[in-house]
Formats: sequence, structure tokens, C-alpha cells
Amino acid sequence: MKIVIIGAGEVGYHIAKALYQANDVIVIDQNEEACHRADELDVQVMQGNGANVSILSKALENADLLAAVTGSDEVNIVACMAAKLVSKDKDRLKTVARVSNPDYIDKPVAKRTKIGIDTMICPELTLASEIAEILSIPYAIGAEYFADGKVEMMEFAVSDSSQLVGKELQELNLANCCIVSALFRESEVIIPHGKDKIQKNDHMVVIGKPAAIKEVRDMLGEKTGKRSKVMIIGGGIVGFYLAKVISNGEFDIKVIETNRERSEQIAEELPGVLVLNGDGTDINLLKEEGVADMDVVIAVTNSDEKNLLCALLAKQLGGKKVIARSDRSDYVSLFEMVGVDSAVSPRQATVSEILKLTFGKGIESVTTIEGEKAEIIEYIPSKKSKIVGKPLKNVKFPPGSIVSMVVRKGNTVVPRGEYVIEEGDRVVVFALQSVHSEVENLFH
Repeated sequence: MKIVIIGAGEVGYHIAKALYQANDVIVIDQNEEACHRADELDVQVMQGNGANVSILSKALENADLLAAVTGSDEVNIVACMAAKLVSKDKDRLKTVARVSNPDYIDKPVAKRTKIGIDTMICPELTLASEIAEILSIPYAIGAEYFADGKVEMMEFAVSDSSQLVGKELQELNLANCCIVSALFRESEVIIPHGKDKIQKNDHMVVIGKPAAIKEVRDMLGEKTGKRSKVMIIGGGIVGFYLAKVISNGEFDIKVIETNRERSEQIAEELPGVLVLNGDGTDINLLKEEGVADMDVVIAVTNSDEKNLLCALLAKQLGGKKVIARSDRSDYVSLFEMVGVDSAVSPRQATVSEILKLTFGKGIESVTTIEGEKAEIIEYIPSKKSKIVGKPLKNVKFPPGSIVSMVVRKGNTVVPRGEYVIEEGDRVVVFALQSVHSEVENLFH
């Protein structure tokens, strides 16, 4: 594919990095330093305004996808509209705009085809939805759904005191429709076998039917029926939307916001939420508002450094689980290294959505986990797919990949070696990002 990326910041750079090996990529940015960084990849770099029609006309010849991901909503929207106008093949060219202003978008992903935008993505709303899913599972640090909700993925950290430490995976006696797809251990990614032992601080990725995942949650000692206490630090787009999404659930919610006017606005729009006008780094405020009794504290201000400080303070003062927003990708692993239970990035939401558009036919969804080390991809194979019609044990899957689940006519199974994939199955695959293209090739 030929892909044009407007904006070489954090998001644009990581999209280019994920795509340049298998695609023809052009990156456009006005900033000289950003262009220089993108130039380190094997991509064509053009310095200039990505919404400029003359620049677009040169870049878009035979292009399949335009991703406008600058920090300006208006530039991204105009670039997509202009691209459709100058493109010789409007049906072929797909356009994606990254947008943050809630005046333009009121849900994580939307279609705006009438104005020339095939997909509009709001990273902040997508991030809030992702955190809401994590909150629905107290022990989780990551959660996703596949196959229209029939398959659930949960990633959780094994604590020092967990009863799972030292156990072999085969001792877990998981249901037939549930599987441990991966163990992340420090910098290592393990595709596990029955004899592998669980160690403290491991991150386990479990995939299965929601009912079976519920059994895993019970195994972790999760208590159900109890209202969780949640503190959200930061009442911006992410904090407000998150509070709105979870306000209908079993949560007692407190929001701390520094701006008085914004605090009053949130309190007015969300009457069931307690809104406090104050600073999330104020230790006395945190103590007074019972941070030690909180089940989850989420720091989602617009400052990575402040989010880290708030999260670590909350942890130190007794908060059970802390989640922090990190806009810079290189901070995610650092946050978790120093004590944050889960670091989440709005950038990742945009990258995942755009990757989905480039993977070709048969891919329903893709989720990157552990800072892009691995992916969980949902495929629907066609009659021509190499994987169809033969036992899985006879399919040469690359090391670092595993078929975790198959949904056939509404039934969810963990496939064994004798299992034969059929056309139209929904196949959920765990794979290291380095072997993605080899896995994808099996479904062509």
C-alpha cells in the first residue's frame, strides 16, 4: 500500500515505524526536527503544510490511505477534505483524521464520509473507553473484546502475594474455552506451555469466553457485588468522558480538577459524581478525600509528569491500583517500572485504528499490547486462505504466534492441533509484532 502520513509527531512517527517495512510511506510535517527524526526510517519525508493542496497533489498519486494526525484538529480535517478533492480515485483513497475537540466528535471512532473523512478518531475518548473496560475488571491492567463480545482478553499483573505464584499453568485447570496466550516477564515475551511456572510481577494475557474469564477473576480472589471507589485526577476530555461512561456502573466516583470553571461544568453535567476543585498533587487533599480507601486512582491530566507524580503519591498513600495517562510512548514502560500499575496512552488508540485499515481483507480488529511488543488480531479467513481446510498442527505458524480462540456459528473454542479452520470462522491470534506479516500471509 501507499500511505501518506501528515504529522510526524509521536503518533505519526509510530504509525510510520509500524508500517514502513511492508508499505510505501510518505511523511509530511512542517517541523524540521520532526522530519529529521522520521528520516531515520526508510520513508519519504516532505517538509511542509500537509493541508497544502500542491503538496498533497504530489504526495497522493496512487495513494491508498491518508492519515492526518497532527496536533491540530482543523489541519487534520482540512487535509482529509482536500485529499478527497485532489485525488483521482476517491473511492480507493481512504482518509483518517485524528480529532480531539468534542465539538467535532462525540464517540471514540466515527464516520464523516459526507465531508471527506472515512474515519475520524478521538484518541482521548478511545483512551477513556479503554480505561472504563479495565475498571470493569478490578485486577486487570488491560481488557479488550473480540468477535462481537464473544471473546474477551484480559491482561493482569501477578502480585507478590498472589496464590498463582509458583504454579504451573497446567495446574490452573482453566475452562476449555479459556487460554493463557502469553506471559510478559520483564523484557521477555513467553508463549507459554503447561509446564511454565508463573512468577511474581508476570503480566498474564488470558483469552476466552467472558464466562470463563469470570472464573479466572474469581481465582484471583476478586470480590463481586461491591461498589468500587474510583478517584479521577484531571477533568479534561479523558477524565470527563471516563466519569460519564462509568457513572452508570457500580462505582463511587470522585473527580479532582484544578480549574474552577471546569469543575463547576462537570458537576452540573454529572450530578451523580463528586467533583472537587483542587490539585491532585496536594497530599493533604488526597488524604482528606480518602485516597487510601480508593480501589482505583486514575491520573489523566494533560501532563505526563503530573500524572506520574499523582499516581505514585496515591500509591504511596494506600491506593490499591493506580492508572496513569502517558502521551509519550517512551514513558509507558518507565511508568510501570517505577510503580504505576497500568500506563495507558491515547497515541496507541490512534495507531491501532490506522493499522487496522492497512492490514487488508479478513482482519476485523487488532489490539497492540505491552507497548507494541505484541498484537491480538481477529481474522475472518476466506475460502482461499492458506490456513483453511487443514489441521492446525500442519500449519506452519511462525514462532511467537498462537491461535488463541475460534468462534464458529456463535460457539467459542480453544483450538487444539487437530482443529480445522473453516471459511468464515472468527480466528483470534496472539502474535509478536515482528511476525505479524508471516501470520497475515497464512490468512491470504
